[in-house]
Amino acid sequence: MKKLLNAKERIVDDMIDGFVAAYPDIVARGSNPRVVRRASPAPRDQKVALLIGNGSGHEPIAMGFVGEGLLDANVVGDVFAAPSPDIILEGIEEVTGEAGALLLISRHEGDVINGNAAAMMAEDDGLKVRSLLMYDDISSAPKGQEDERRGAAGTMFIYKILGAAAETGMELDDLVALGEDVRARTRTLGAAVFPGVSPLTGELMFTLPEDEIFIGMGVHGEPGVGRRKVEPVKDLVSFMVGELLEDRPIEPGTTTIGLINGSGGTTLMELLTVYNEVASILSAHGLPAAAPMIGSYSTTQEMGGFSISLFTPTPEMMGYWCAPHQSPYFPRIHSAERTDHG
Repeated sequence: MKKLLNAKERIVDDMIDGFVAAYPDIVARGSNPRVVRRASPAPRDQKVALLIGNGSGHEPIAMGFVGEGLLDANVVGDVFAAPSPDIILEGIEEVTGEAGALLLISRHEGDVINGNAAAMMAEDDGLKVRSLLMYDDISSAPKGQEDERRGAAGTMFIYKILGAAAETGMELDDLVALGEDVRARTRTLGAAVFPGVSPLTGELMFTLPEDEIFIGMGVHGEPGVGRRKVEPVKDLVSFMVGELLEDRPIEPGTTTIGLINGSGGTTLMELLTVYNEVASILSAHGLPAAAPMIGSYSTTQEMGGFSISLFTPTPEMMGYWCAPHQSPYFPRIHSAERTDHG
């Protein structure tokens, strides 16, 4: 399969070179070339730094979310591989001051091991650092074992809400508590239609019959929970939203944000069609839909598919979700609430 690259060894570094060249007013390289940070850092004694280390190949998450009101830094790993603890530590040191830092960790084995190790090393060096584990994928562990679940697209609620809260001067312990509450209010389920191609091997990441859809496929091609035959999107979405609401029931009248994330090879036409069905189902359940996010943000190369995340914000969280920000790829959020769908 064809990929546009110079050499496999240069994939990540060439990407970062292009990123900082395109947005020099927003982002810059850190002292380590795998650290992407804000071009104009916030005062370290006044603001808790927010950062994450993660494997590349899923862009624009998380590199594209560095900027004011979001991440202070992203430590970029190799393709589908977490950065080493030493490099994450360099990222922490780059942005952390008296106010401390919060290291976000999407729950995947390598990310958890390396992120926790880096946080411990930073504490040993006298830095004030906390870590927050992020998980939301209901297909990866059963109800009641939420802390065993994978991180998926719903983690973007944490990026944005904690990023906005940190800009106001919220202290480290309060940010952790806020993040835990956002996490508890978020559920995600994905569907894969066709595989992406690994830029390292040039091979398909999984196989799937033409007439089937994978339910619960992970961002690295991890196994899902089952398969369904190709069917009208309204039936597929109805099944997926039903699974989400069964995992975490939502009381009628509760404002609900829907995040429709494309996996990389899904058109905006398709994603908007999915959201139309989600909004209709939420309305039928008496759930006012507001402030959606629709697009391809947490991707797996050109994999076809999407995920649905449902999040029920408090008024404070909604304010942070819709707060202004400046980053290359996190979209503007529109807050109008819709109580009917016709």
